[in-house]
Amino acid sequence: MRPILAAAFVLMAQPAMADVTVFAAASLKTALDEIAADYAEATGNRVVVSYGGSSALARQIAEGAPADIFLSASKQWMDDLEGKGLIRPDSRRDLLGNTLILVGAAGAAPATVDASLDLVGLLAGGKLSMALVDSVPAGQYGKEALESLGLWAAIQPSVVQTENVRAALDLVALGEAPLGIVYASDAIAEPKVSVVGSFPADSHQPIVYPGALTATASEEAGAFLELLSEAEATAVFAANGFVPLP
Repeated sequence: MRPILAAAFVLMAQPAMADVTVFAAASLKTALDEIAADYAEATGNRVVVSYGGSSALARQIAEGAPADIFLSASKQWMDDLEGKGLIRPDSRRDLLGNTLILVGAAGAAPATVDASLDLVGLLAGGKLSMALVDSVPAGQYGKEALESLGLWAAIQPSVVQTENVRAALDLVALGEAPLGIVYASDAIAEPKVSVVGSFPADSHQPIVYPGALTATASEEAGAFLELLSEAEATAVFAANGFVPLP
């Protein structure tokens, strides 16, 4: 454990075990697992994280699933829960940004992702792996970018959709799809893929990860959410390809 991180955690340590349940976008897994493990080691307070597509997690919270913190990969699903009175608005903050990228198998040749990209040709009869394009943020951003570049109509028949962005990444890593659209942070987490190119930032809405306490969150959950904006935690996020927001 990092000494500074340990010191920060000790200040918040409590004598009794207190579980914190986090519902988090699948793309956060690698970084958040590390932060949660360090936190648990320093404080004795166990953090349980359930990962999935932001839309599915939001629906679970709306249906009464017990969660203390929601970390979404887009504002849309946080807005949905706030509109239903299921999060604490005063706890909400934009934590992270990310970059949308095209990935291929390890060693794949780079390409410029713009309106001239022959994406169908690059697939060579294979599939383009994407998270659900109508509900999961990575898929929504990806479809928006492809539409903006004029590529969606041609590529749509070749798209295979998955329940979350890590599942889309896995299809490429396993060789079941030659290309996929994921986040930069996902590519860092998977050595079996290579970045083919990045989508222009202006081809889709800004990628923003908001976090908030749920309406039934514990006091300890507030401390963990605060931690995610502290320097040691943001350093972990940055090392995993995210862009910490001020």
